[in-house]
Amino acid sequence: MSTETDLPTLPATDIPPIEGAIASPQTTAGFGPVLRNPQFLVLWIGQIFSQLADKIYLVLMIALIASHFQVAAQGISSWVSAVMIALTIPAILFGSVAGVYVDRWSKKGVLVVSNLLRGLFVLSLPALLWFVQDQPDWWELPPGFILLLGMTFLVSTLTQFFAPAEQAALPLIVDHKYLLAANSLYTTTMMALLIVGFAVGEPLLGLTDQLLAHFGIPGDWGKELVVGGGYAIAGLVLLALKTNETPKDRQQEQPHVWADIRDGLRYLNDNQRVRNALIQLVILFAVFAALAVVAVSLAAQIPGLKAEQFGFLLAAGGVGLGIGAFFLGHWGNHLPYRTLSFWGSIGTAIALLALSFSTHSLIFSLLSTTALGFFAALVGVPMQTTIQRETPAALRGKVFGLQNNAVNIALSLPLALAGVAEALFGLQPVLLGLSGLAIAGGVLNWCISRKS
Repeated sequence: MSTETDLPTLPATDIPPIEGAIASPQTTAGFGPVLRNPQFLVLWIGQIFSQLADKIYLVLMIALIASHFQVAAQGISSWVSAVMIALTIPAILFGSVAGVYVDRWSKKGVLVVSNLLRGLFVLSLPALLWFVQDQPDWWELPPGFILLLGMTFLVSTLTQFFAPAEQAALPLIVDHKYLLAANSLYTTTMMALLIVGFAVGEPLLGLTDQLLAHFGIPGDWGKELVVGGGYAIAGLVLLALKTNETPKDRQQEQPHVWADIRDGLRYLNDNQRVRNALIQLVILFAVFAALAVVAVSLAAQIPGLKAEQFGFLLAAGGVGLGIGAFFLGHWGNHLPYRTLSFWGSIGTAIALLALSFSTHSLIFSLLSTTALGFFAALVGVPMQTTIQRETPAALRGKVFGLQNNAVNIALSLPLALAGVAEALFGLQPVLLGLSGLAIAGGVLNWCISRKS
Protein backbone atom coordinates (compact mmCIF):
# COMPACT_ATOMS: atom_id res chain seq x y z
CA MET A 1 0.00 0.00 0.00
CA SER A 2 1.32 3.43 -0.93
CA THR A 3 2.55 5.76 1.77
CA GLU A 4 2.10 9.51 1.97
CA THR A 5 5.58 10.12 0.57
CA ASP A 6 4.75 8.01 -2.48
CA LEU A 7 2.44 10.68 -3.85
CA PRO A 8 4.09 12.53 -6.73
CA THR A 9 4.42 16.26 -6.39
CA LEU A 10 5.13 19.08 -8.78
CA PRO A 11 7.50 21.93 -8.14
CA ALA A 12 5.83 24.83 -6.41
CA THR A 13 6.30 26.97 -9.50
CA ASP A 14 4.23 24.53 -11.58
CA ILE A 15 1.01 25.20 -9.69
CA PRO A 16 0.00 28.83 -9.28
CA PRO A 17 -1.84 29.56 -6.03
CA ILE A 18 -5.55 29.48 -6.70
CA GLU A 19 -6.51 32.27 -4.38
CA GLY A 20 -3.96 34.36 -6.16
CA ALA A 21 -5.48 33.36 -9.48
CA ILE A 22 -5.98 36.94 -10.58
CA ALA A 23 -4.59 37.92 -13.94
CA SER A 24 -1.47 40.02 -13.98
CA PRO A 25 -1.40 43.09 -16.21
CA GLN A 26 0.55 41.05 -18.78
CA THR A 27 -2.05 38.28 -18.92
CA THR A 28 -4.19 38.40 -22.06
CA ALA A 29 -7.88 38.22 -21.23
CA GLY A 30 -10.46 36.42 -23.30
CA PHE A 31 -10.43 33.34 -25.48
CA GLY A 32 -7.76 34.54 -27.94
CA PRO A 33 -4.75 32.76 -26.40
CA VAL A 34 -6.46 29.37 -26.18
CA LEU A 35 -7.98 29.66 -29.66
CA ARG A 36 -4.50 30.38 -31.03
CA ASN A 37 -3.21 27.19 -29.38
CA PRO A 38 -3.32 24.51 -32.13
CA GLN A 39 -3.26 21.63 -29.63
CA PHE A 40 -6.24 23.04 -27.75
CA LEU A 41 -8.10 23.38 -31.06
CA VAL A 42 -7.45 19.70 -31.83
CA LEU A 43 -8.72 18.65 -28.38
CA TRP A 44 -11.70 21.01 -28.67
CA ILE A 45 -12.72 19.75 -32.12
CA GLY A 46 -12.41 16.19 -30.84
CA GLN A 47 -14.65 17.14 -27.92
CA ILE A 48 -17.27 18.58 -30.28
CA PHE A 49 -17.60 15.40 -32.36
CA SER A 50 -17.32 13.05 -29.38
CA GLN A 51 -19.85 14.86 -27.20
CA LEU A 52 -22.28 15.35 -30.07
CA ALA A 53 -22.18 11.58 -30.62
CA ASP A 54 -22.69 11.08 -26.87
CA LYS A 55 -25.77 13.31 -26.84
CA ILE A 56 -27.34 11.69 -29.92
CA TYR A 57 -26.56 8.15 -28.70
CA LEU A 58 -29.66 8.02 -26.48
CA VAL A 59 -31.78 9.38 -29.34
CA LEU A 60 -30.39 6.55 -31.50
CA MET A 61 -31.31 3.96 -28.88
CA ILE A 62 -34.86 5.32 -28.65
CA ALA A 63 -35.17 5.20 -32.46
CA LEU A 64 -33.92 1.60 -32.59
CA ILE A 65 -36.28 0.53 -29.80
CA ALA A 66 -39.24 2.19 -31.53
CA SER A 67 -38.44 0.57 -34.89
CA HIS A 68 -37.41 -2.92 -33.70
CA PHE A 69 -38.98 -3.77 -30.34
CA GLN A 70 -41.85 -1.49 -29.30
CA VAL A 71 -45.26 -2.80 -30.28
CA ALA A 72 -48.44 -0.82 -30.86
CA ALA A 73 -50.11 0.63 -27.75
CA GLN A 74 -47.04 -0.22 -25.65
CA GLY A 75 -45.16 2.51 -23.78
CA ILE A 76 -41.49 3.07 -24.48
CA SER A 77 -40.51 4.29 -21.00
CA SER A 78 -39.53 0.89 -19.58
CA TRP A 79 -37.30 0.17 -22.58
CA VAL A 80 -35.58 3.55 -22.32
CA SER A 81 -35.16 3.19 -18.54
CA ALA A 82 -33.25 -0.05 -19.07
CA VAL A 83 -30.93 1.72 -21.53
CA MET A 84 -30.40 4.56 -19.04
CA ILE A 85 -29.44 2.03 -16.35
CA ALA A 86 -26.97 0.40 -18.77
CA LEU A 87 -25.46 3.86 -19.36
CA THR A 88 -25.23 4.68 -15.65
CA ILE A 89 -23.84 1.45 -14.15
CA PRO A 90 -20.37 1.71 -15.75
CA ALA A 91 -20.06 5.30 -14.52
CA ILE A 92 -20.59 4.15 -10.95
CA LEU A 93 -18.57 0.92 -11.19
CA PHE A 94 -15.60 2.00 -13.28
CA GLY A 95 -15.24 5.78 -12.92
CA SER A 96 -12.54 5.60 -10.25
CA VAL A 97 -10.88 2.45 -11.63
CA ALA A 98 -10.51 4.02 -15.08
CA GLY A 99 -8.66 6.96 -13.57
CA VAL A 100 -6.03 4.66 -12.11
CA TYR A 101 -5.11 3.39 -15.58
CA VAL A 102 -5.38 6.80 -17.23
CA ASP A 103 -2.56 7.97 -14.92
CA ARG A 104 -0.30 5.28 -16.44
CA TRP A 105 -1.32 5.44 -20.09
CA SER A 106 -0.81 8.00 -22.80
CA LYS A 107 -3.65 10.52 -22.56
CA LYS A 108 -3.67 10.86 -26.34
CA GLY A 109 -3.80 7.07 -26.72
CA VAL A 110 -6.80 6.80 -24.39
CA LEU A 111 -8.64 9.61 -26.19
CA VAL A 112 -8.03 8.13 -29.64
CA VAL A 113 -8.71 4.47 -28.83
CA SER A 114 -11.83 5.13 -26.71
CA ASN A 115 -13.41 7.14 -29.53
CA LEU A 116 -12.46 4.75 -32.32
CA LEU A 117 -13.77 1.75 -30.37
CA ARG A 118 -17.04 3.50 -29.57
CA GLY A 119 -17.40 4.37 -33.23
CA LEU A 120 -16.68 0.78 -34.28
CA PHE A 121 -19.22 -0.62 -31.79
CA VAL A 122 -22.01 1.71 -32.95
CA LEU A 123 -21.28 1.17 -36.63
CA SER A 124 -21.48 -2.60 -36.10
CA LEU A 125 -25.00 -2.40 -34.65
CA PRO A 126 -26.96 -2.91 -37.92
CA ALA A 127 -25.08 -6.13 -38.74
CA LEU A 128 -25.40 -7.43 -35.18
CA LEU A 129 -29.13 -6.68 -35.02
CA TRP A 130 -29.65 -8.43 -38.36
CA PHE A 131 -27.70 -11.46 -37.12
CA VAL A 132 -29.90 -11.97 -34.00
CA GLN A 133 -33.26 -10.86 -35.45
CA ASP A 134 -34.65 -14.38 -35.83
CA GLN A 135 -33.23 -15.75 -32.58
CA PRO A 136 -35.67 -16.80 -29.80
CA ASP A 137 -36.10 -14.54 -26.80
CA TRP A 138 -33.48 -14.58 -24.07
CA TRP A 139 -34.92 -14.34 -20.55
CA GLU A 140 -38.23 -13.19 -22.10
CA LEU A 141 -36.49 -10.29 -23.86
CA PRO A 142 -35.71 -9.91 -27.56
CA PRO A 143 -32.04 -10.79 -28.15
CA GLY A 144 -31.62 -7.60 -30.15
CA PHE A 145 -32.63 -5.50 -27.16
CA ILE A 146 -30.20 -7.37 -24.90
CA LEU A 147 -27.59 -6.64 -27.57
CA LEU A 148 -28.44 -2.92 -27.34
CA LEU A 149 -28.03 -3.03 -23.56
CA GLY A 150 -24.68 -4.78 -23.85
CA MET A 151 -23.47 -2.31 -26.48
CA THR A 152 -24.62 0.62 -24.32
CA PHE A 153 -22.72 -0.84 -21.37
CA LEU A 154 -19.53 -1.12 -23.47
CA VAL A 155 -19.86 2.40 -24.92
CA SER A 156 -20.44 3.85 -21.43
CA THR A 157 -17.46 1.91 -20.05
CA LEU A 158 -15.19 3.42 -22.69
CA THR A 159 -16.58 6.85 -21.84
CA GLN A 160 -15.31 6.38 -18.27
CA PHE A 161 -11.78 6.24 -19.68
CA PHE A 162 -12.32 9.09 -22.12
CA ALA A 163 -13.64 11.58 -19.53
CA PRO A 164 -10.67 11.64 -17.09
CA ALA A 165 -8.17 11.46 -19.97
CA GLU A 166 -9.77 14.53 -21.57
CA GLN A 167 -9.65 16.50 -18.32
CA ALA A 168 -6.08 15.37 -17.61
CA ALA A 169 -4.92 16.33 -21.12
CA LEU A 170 -6.17 19.92 -20.89
CA PRO A 171 -3.55 21.16 -18.35
CA LEU A 172 -0.83 19.46 -20.42
CA ILE A 173 -1.53 21.59 -23.49
CA VAL A 174 -2.87 24.85 -22.01
CA ASP A 175 -0.84 27.24 -19.87
CA HIS A 176 -2.20 27.42 -16.32
CA LYS A 177 -3.08 31.10 -16.62
CA TYR A 178 -5.40 30.28 -19.55
CA LEU A 179 -7.10 27.24 -18.00
CA LEU A 180 -10.12 29.26 -16.87
CA ALA A 181 -10.74 30.46 -20.43
CA ALA A 182 -10.22 26.93 -21.78
CA ASN A 183 -12.69 25.46 -19.28
CA SER A 184 -15.14 28.25 -20.12
CA LEU A 185 -15.02 27.22 -23.79
CA TYR A 186 -15.43 23.58 -22.81
CA THR A 187 -18.46 24.39 -20.65
CA THR A 188 -20.04 26.49 -23.39
CA THR A 189 -19.46 23.73 -25.92
CA MET A 190 -20.82 21.04 -23.62
CA MET A 191 -24.06 22.93 -22.96
CA ALA A 192 -24.47 23.93 -26.60
CA LEU A 193 -24.07 20.32 -27.70
CA LEU A 194 -26.50 19.17 -25.00
CA ILE A 195 -29.14 21.49 -26.48
CA VAL A 196 -28.22 20.83 -30.11
CA GLY A 197 -27.93 17.08 -29.61
CA PHE A 198 -31.42 16.65 -28.17
CA ALA A 199 -32.94 19.28 -30.48
CA VAL A 200 -31.54 18.07 -33.81
CA GLY A 201 -30.75 14.45 -32.94
CA GLU A 202 -34.01 12.93 -34.19
CA PRO A 203 -34.32 14.97 -37.43
CA LEU A 204 -30.61 14.47 -38.16
CA LEU A 205 -30.89 10.69 -37.83
CA GLY A 206 -33.97 10.65 -40.05
CA LEU A 207 -32.36 12.92 -42.63
CA THR A 208 -29.32 10.64 -42.90
CA ASP A 209 -31.56 7.63 -43.63
CA GLN A 210 -33.33 9.65 -46.33
CA LEU A 211 -30.05 10.76 -47.91
CA LEU A 212 -28.75 7.19 -48.10
CA ALA A 213 -32.02 6.06 -49.68
CA HIS A 214 -31.89 9.01 -52.12
CA PHE A 215 -28.46 7.93 -53.34
CA GLY A 216 -29.60 4.34 -53.69
CA ILE A 217 -27.48 2.99 -50.82
CA PRO A 218 -29.23 -0.14 -49.46
CA GLY A 219 -29.78 -0.84 -45.80
CA ASP A 220 -31.18 1.07 -42.84
CA TRP A 221 -27.96 2.13 -41.15
CA GLY A 222 -27.90 5.91 -41.57
CA LYS A 223 -28.66 6.53 -37.88
CA GLU A 224 -25.71 4.45 -36.75
CA LEU A 225 -23.53 6.22 -39.32
CA VAL A 226 -24.21 9.59 -37.66
CA VAL A 227 -23.37 8.48 -34.11
CA GLY A 228 -20.59 6.01 -34.93
CA GLY A 229 -19.15 8.44 -37.47
CA GLY A 230 -19.08 11.18 -34.81
CA TYR A 231 -17.00 9.01 -32.50
CA ALA A 232 -14.75 7.89 -35.36
CA ILE A 233 -14.12 11.45 -36.57
CA ALA A 234 -13.26 12.47 -32.99
CA GLY A 235 -10.73 9.64 -32.77
CA LEU A 236 -9.15 10.52 -36.11
CA VAL A 237 -8.95 14.23 -35.24
CA LEU A 238 -7.30 13.44 -31.90
CA LEU A 239 -4.53 11.53 -33.71
CA ALA A 240 -3.07 14.99 -34.40
CA LEU A 241 -2.96 15.87 -30.68
CA LYS A 242 0.45 16.43 -29.07
CA THR A 243 0.28 16.45 -25.28
CA ASN A 244 4.07 16.56 -24.73
CA GLU A 245 3.73 14.15 -21.85
CA THR A 246 6.92 13.32 -19.95
CA PRO A 247 7.65 10.35 -17.67
CA LYS A 248 6.92 12.49 -14.60
CA ASP A 249 3.41 13.08 -15.98
CA ARG A 250 2.60 9.38 -15.51
CA GLN A 251 2.89 6.90 -12.70
CA GLN A 252 5.40 4.24 -13.69
CA GLU A 253 4.74 1.37 -11.28
CA GLN A 254 2.19 -1.35 -11.97
CA PRO A 255 -1.34 -0.41 -10.95
CA HIS A 256 -2.65 -1.51 -7.59
CA VAL A 257 -6.22 -0.46 -8.12
CA TRP A 258 -7.53 -0.13 -4.57
CA ALA A 259 -4.29 1.29 -3.21
CA ASP A 260 -4.21 3.78 -6.07
CA ILE A 261 -7.80 4.81 -5.44
CA ARG A 262 -6.87 5.30 -1.77
CA ASP A 263 -3.98 7.51 -2.92
CA GLY A 264 -6.45 9.67 -4.81
CA LEU A 265 -8.79 9.82 -1.83
CA ARG A 266 -5.89 10.70 0.46
CA TYR A 267 -4.85 13.50 -1.88
CA LEU A 268 -8.39 14.89 -1.77
CA ASN A 269 -8.36 14.62 2.01
CA ASP A 270 -5.04 16.50 2.26
CA ASN A 271 -5.80 19.21 -0.29
CA GLN A 272 -8.68 21.31 0.99
CA ARG A 273 -9.10 23.43 -2.12
CA VAL A 274 -9.37 20.45 -4.47
CA ARG A 275 -11.70 18.61 -2.08
CA ASN A 276 -13.86 21.70 -1.70
CA ALA A 277 -13.99 22.22 -5.48
CA LEU A 278 -15.10 18.61 -5.94
CA ILE A 279 -17.83 19.00 -3.30
CA GLN A 280 -19.04 22.16 -5.04
CA LEU A 281 -19.23 20.36 -8.39
CA VAL A 282 -21.10 17.43 -6.87
CA ILE A 283 -23.67 19.78 -5.31
CA LEU A 284 -24.02 21.71 -8.57
CA PHE A 285 -24.60 18.57 -10.66
CA ALA A 286 -27.04 17.20 -8.08
CA VAL A 287 -29.06 20.43 -8.24
CA PHE A 288 -29.18 20.38 -12.03
CA ALA A 289 -30.04 16.67 -12.19
CA ALA A 290 -32.97 17.23 -9.81
CA LEU A 291 -34.05 20.26 -11.81
CA ALA A 292 -34.03 18.20 -15.02
CA VAL A 293 -36.43 15.72 -13.37
CA VAL A 294 -38.91 18.35 -12.15
CA ALA A 295 -38.63 20.42 -15.35
CA VAL A 296 -41.48 18.45 -16.91
CA SER A 297 -43.86 19.30 -14.05
CA LEU A 298 -42.54 22.84 -13.98
CA ALA A 299 -43.26 23.33 -17.69
CA ALA A 300 -46.79 21.96 -17.20
CA GLN A 301 -47.52 24.72 -14.66
CA ILE A 302 -46.18 27.61 -16.75
CA PRO A 303 -48.71 29.39 -19.00
CA GLY A 304 -47.76 29.01 -22.64
CA LEU A 305 -45.78 25.79 -22.15
CA LYS A 306 -46.76 22.14 -22.25
CA ALA A 307 -45.12 19.40 -20.22
CA GLU A 308 -43.38 18.04 -23.31
CA GLN A 309 -41.90 21.50 -23.98
CA PHE A 310 -39.69 21.38 -20.87
CA GLY A 311 -36.73 21.57 -23.25
CA PHE A 312 -37.30 25.33 -23.51
CA LEU A 313 -36.42 25.66 -19.81
CA LEU A 314 -33.30 23.51 -20.21
CA ALA A 315 -32.32 25.53 -23.29
CA ALA A 316 -32.68 28.79 -21.32
CA GLY A 317 -30.40 27.33 -18.64
CA GLY A 318 -27.91 26.39 -21.35
CA VAL A 319 -27.96 29.93 -22.73
CA GLY A 320 -27.26 31.25 -19.23
CA LEU A 321 -24.36 28.84 -18.83
CA GLY A 322 -22.95 30.00 -22.14
CA ILE A 323 -23.19 33.66 -21.10
CA GLY A 324 -21.54 32.86 -17.77
CA ALA A 325 -18.75 30.92 -19.46
CA PHE A 326 -18.18 33.83 -21.89
CA PHE A 327 -17.96 36.23 -18.93
CA LEU A 328 -15.45 34.00 -17.16
CA GLY A 329 -13.36 33.55 -20.28
CA HIS A 330 -12.92 37.32 -20.64
CA TRP A 331 -12.91 38.61 -17.05
CA GLY A 332 -12.83 35.61 -14.68
CA ASN A 333 -9.06 35.72 -14.11
CA HIS A 334 -9.43 39.15 -12.53
CA LEU A 335 -11.46 37.71 -9.63
CA PRO A 336 -10.50 35.14 -6.94
CA TYR A 337 -12.10 31.77 -7.56
CA ARG A 338 -13.43 31.71 -4.01
CA THR A 339 -15.37 34.90 -4.68
CA LEU A 340 -16.70 33.64 -8.00
CA SER A 341 -17.87 30.38 -6.46
CA PHE A 342 -19.47 32.05 -3.43
CA TRP A 343 -21.49 34.56 -5.43
CA GLY A 344 -22.26 31.90 -8.01
CA SER A 345 -23.76 29.71 -5.27
CA ILE A 346 -25.76 32.60 -3.82
CA GLY A 347 -26.96 33.59 -7.29
CA THR A 348 -27.93 29.98 -8.05
CA ALA A 349 -29.95 29.85 -4.84
CA ILE A 350 -31.71 33.15 -5.61
CA ALA A 351 -32.49 32.00 -9.16
CA LEU A 352 -34.01 28.76 -7.84
CA LEU A 353 -36.02 30.77 -5.32
CA ALA A 354 -37.26 33.08 -8.10
CA LEU A 355 -38.10 30.07 -10.27
CA SER A 356 -40.25 28.56 -7.51
CA PHE A 357 -42.39 31.72 -7.46
CA SER A 358 -42.46 32.42 -11.22
CA THR A 359 -44.58 29.54 -12.50
CA HIS A 360 -47.34 32.05 -13.33
CA SER A 361 -45.22 33.72 -16.02
CA LEU A 362 -43.34 32.21 -18.97
CA ILE A 363 -41.02 35.22 -19.29
CA PHE A 364 -40.04 35.24 -15.60
CA SER A 365 -39.53 31.48 -15.64
CA LEU A 366 -37.20 31.69 -18.65
CA LEU A 367 -35.32 34.63 -17.11
CA SER A 368 -34.95 32.75 -13.81
CA THR A 369 -33.66 29.66 -15.60
CA THR A 370 -31.23 31.75 -17.66
CA ALA A 371 -29.94 33.39 -14.47
CA LEU A 372 -29.62 29.94 -12.92
CA GLY A 373 -27.37 28.83 -15.77
CA PHE A 374 -25.26 32.00 -15.56
CA PHE A 375 -24.58 31.66 -11.84
CA ALA A 376 -23.98 27.91 -12.16
CA ALA A 377 -21.15 28.70 -14.58
CA LEU A 378 -19.57 30.92 -11.92
CA VAL A 379 -19.40 27.84 -9.69
CA GLY A 380 -18.63 25.05 -12.14
CA VAL A 381 -15.92 26.56 -14.33
CA PRO A 382 -13.64 27.96 -11.56
CA MET A 383 -14.02 24.79 -9.49
CA GLN A 384 -13.09 22.56 -12.45
CA THR A 385 -10.12 24.82 -13.15
CA THR A 386 -9.07 24.60 -9.49
CA ILE A 387 -8.92 20.80 -9.67
CA GLN A 388 -6.88 20.90 -12.90
CA ARG A 389 -4.41 23.49 -11.63
CA GLU A 390 -3.86 22.06 -8.17
CA THR A 391 -3.63 18.35 -8.98
CA PRO A 392 -0.15 16.98 -9.91
CA ALA A 393 -0.02 15.55 -13.43
CA ALA A 394 0.69 12.00 -12.24
CA LEU A 395 -2.44 12.03 -10.04
CA ARG A 396 -4.90 13.68 -12.42
CA GLY A 397 -6.32 10.44 -13.75
CA LYS A 398 -7.15 9.19 -10.25
CA VAL A 399 -8.62 12.51 -9.15
CA PHE A 400 -10.67 13.00 -12.32
CA GLY A 401 -11.77 9.37 -12.13
CA LEU A 402 -12.99 9.95 -8.57
CA GLN A 403 -14.64 13.17 -9.75
CA ASN A 404 -16.36 11.30 -12.57
CA ASN A 405 -17.53 8.70 -10.06
CA ALA A 406 -18.84 11.28 -7.58
CA VAL A 407 -20.56 13.38 -10.24
CA ASN A 408 -22.31 10.36 -11.75
CA ILE A 409 -23.58 9.34 -8.33
CA ALA A 410 -24.68 12.94 -7.80
CA LEU A 411 -26.54 12.75 -11.10
CA SER A 412 -28.10 9.35 -10.39
CA LEU A 413 -29.51 9.92 -6.90
CA PRO A 414 -31.58 13.01 -7.80
CA LEU A 415 -32.93 11.19 -10.85
CA ALA A 416 -34.30 8.58 -8.45
CA LEU A 417 -35.34 10.87 -5.58
CA ALA A 418 -36.49 14.17 -7.11
CA GLY A 419 -39.66 12.74 -8.63
CA VAL A 420 -40.57 11.06 -5.34
CA ALA A 421 -39.90 14.27 -3.38
CA GLU A 422 -42.06 16.25 -5.77
CA ALA A 423 -44.91 13.77 -5.41
CA LEU A 424 -44.70 13.89 -1.60
CA PHE A 425 -44.05 17.59 -1.00
CA GLY A 426 -44.88 19.43 -4.21
CA LEU A 427 -42.83 21.32 -6.78
CA GLN A 428 -42.20 24.53 -4.86
CA PRO A 429 -40.77 22.86 -1.70
CA VAL A 430 -38.39 20.84 -3.91
CA LEU A 431 -37.13 24.01 -5.62
CA LEU A 432 -36.74 25.72 -2.22
CA GLY A 433 -34.80 22.70 -0.97
CA LEU A 434 -32.46 22.90 -3.97
CA SER A 435 -32.00 26.60 -3.25
CA GLY A 436 -30.97 25.79 0.33
CA LEU A 437 -28.53 23.15 -0.94
CA ALA A 438 -26.90 25.72 -3.25
CA ILE A 439 -26.51 28.21 -0.37
CA ALA A 440 -25.00 25.51 1.83
CA GLY A 441 -22.44 24.74 -0.87
CA GLY A 442 -21.48 28.41 -1.19
CA VAL A 443 -21.10 28.93 2.53
CA LEU A 444 -19.07 25.72 2.84
CA ASN A 445 -16.78 26.85 0.05
CA TRP A 446 -16.25 30.28 1.63
CA CYS A 447 -15.46 28.86 5.08
CA ILE A 448 -13.06 26.17 3.82
CA SER A 449 -11.31 28.59 1.43
CA ARG A 450 -10.66 31.08 4.23
CA LYS A 451 -8.97 28.36 6.30
CA SER A 452 -6.79 27.04 3.45
